[in-house]
Amino acid sequence: MQPDSQLDLCVIMPVYNEQEIIGQVARDWLAMLDSLDSQNLNYELLAIVDGATDASEHKLREVAAEHSRLVVDVQPNRGHGPTILAGYRHGVDNAEWVFQTDSDDEMPASSFARLWELRHSTDAVIGIRSGRQQSLGRRAITQLARLTTRVAFGCQLADVNCPYRLMRSSTLAPLLPLVPADIFAPNVALAGMLARSGVRLAEVPVPHQIRTTGTVSILGWRATRAAVRSFVQVVRVSRTKVPTP
Repeated sequence: MQPDSQLDLCVIMPVYNEQEIIGQVARDWLAMLDSLDSQNLNYELLAIVDGATDASEHKLREVAAEHSRLVVDVQPNRGHGPTILAGYRHGVDNAEWVFQTDSDDEMPASSFARLWELRHSTDAVIGIRSGRQQSLGRRAITQLARLTTRVAFGCQLADVNCPYRLMRSSTLAPLLPLVPADIFAPNVALAGMLARSGVRLAEVPVPHQIRTTGTVSILGWRATRAAVRSFVQVVRVSRTKVPTP
């Protein structure tokens, strides 16, 4: 039984230069989570501002002044991967379940309820981005991530890097120390480790739309280099022993 002070759910949202949309995204998530009040949901939405150079922090603090469930954490720029890991560590320390989503509004808050319903029969639920439109380069990177986890971990998940995932803290906690602090794509490595560990996994299609605002920080040759770096890091992680339930 969880302590009274423990949250049921911690939603992790990394934020980088999303001033045009972040206020509305935060409000959408808070409204959706509040709509689950019939379940007496005790939650927090943790927005981690990762070295943003625009007004993202200001927009979030405006929302936080209206809604106590939104927690705004500001840090120097560490990169998307380390920011996600920092959020996960906070989540497993404070909540029974951890959910990660991006702040770019590419996947709607309204899809979360379907994942949340599966918590009684699973240890982790990973989204599958439905209707996603990608360039040839991005498509190749996605395929490389899927192939890497399949070969290195025997992972059969369809969308191993999907930033829309719900994980039980007791399942996630023993995996986090195995992930390098500077890893570029922690969700890829974690997908592989979850599959290898033998925990109960489910996948749910989530509608995906093209971002209309914000900053895509990695494009072109930088994206290719990042993909190669991620491949090497994930292969190294695959050589560690993954704890099983």
